[in-house]
Amino acid sequence: MVATATPISGSATVQGVLWSGDAQTWADLQEPTRRPLWTAMLDAAGVGPGTRLLDAGCGAGGASRLAADRGARIGGLDAAPAMIEIARERILTGDFRVGELQELPYADGSFDVVFACNAVQYATDPVAALREFGRVCSPDDRVVVAIWAEAEKCEYRDFMAAIRDSLPTPPAGGGPFALSAPGVLEGMVEQAGLTVIATGKAECPFEYPNPETAWIAGRSGGPVQGALRQVDEATLRSNVLAAIARYRTSTGAVRIENAFRIVTARP
Repeated sequence: MVATATPISGSATVQGVLWSGDAQTWADLQEPTRRPLWTAMLDAAGVGPGTRLLDAGCGAGGASRLAADRGARIGGLDAAPAMIEIARERILTGDFRVGELQELPYADGSFDVVFACNAVQYATDPVAALREFGRVCSPDDRVVVAIWAEAEKCEYRDFMAAIRDSLPTPPAGGGPFALSAPGVLEGMVEQAGLTVIATGKAECPFEYPNPETAWIAGRSGGPVQGALRQVDEATLRSNVLAAIARYRTSTGAVRIENAFRIVTARP
C-alpha cells in the first residue's frame, strides 16, 4: 500500500505552529542537548551504513545529521515547517516532509528503522502514531522510541513546572511525563501491534553556559511558545530563572541532569 501526501491534521495543526515559532534558536541552542540520547537510540537501533531511517518528529534534524554521519539514508517528518526547512539545509540528501505522526506519507515497510525522540507524547493518539511507525518499518527491523523518564529523574521538571505554574489555567493531564511511568509506553507499543524487544535509559544532561542561555534555549520549544501566548515573557523568564537557579555550577554555567526511557520494538 502506498500512502498519499499527509494532511496536516490532529496534533500537527497546533504543534506545527508552536514549534515553528523560534525554530532557529531551537536548532542552535536546545536541540544539541539531546545528543547523548540520540546516540543511545541510534546504538539501540543498530544504525549504520545503508540503514533506511525515518526520523519521526525530526525537529531541526540534529539526530538525522548524526544518523547520516553513520551512513544512514534519511527520511524525516515533523509538524513544524520551519524545523523542516532547517533539517533540509543540514542534510541535503535527506527526504524531509511536513506531516502528521498519525498519518505517515510512506508505503508499508519503507524503512529499516523508525526513530522517534520525545515526539509521541505530542500526538493526539500516541497508539495510532506507534501503529504507523510499525506500518512503515520493514518486518524484523526496529522501531526505537524515547520519552522523558519519570519526573523525579529529570531535573528539567523544574523548568517545565515553572512554565506550568505561571499559566492562568494549567493544562490538564500529565504533561511531558504523561507516558513516563514504567510500563506505560511499553503497553502502548504492544497495543499498537509491535513487540517490545528491549528497554533502557539514557542519561542526558542539559548544559548551558549561563542561566540566560538556558532560558533562551528553553523558550524556543513548543510548550513555552504556547505559554507566551498567555503570559508575558518577563514573568515567565523570572519564574524559570528562579526555578533553575539551584542548577548553576561554580563556573556560572547551568547543568541540569535528566534521564530518558528508550523502548525498542519490532513490527
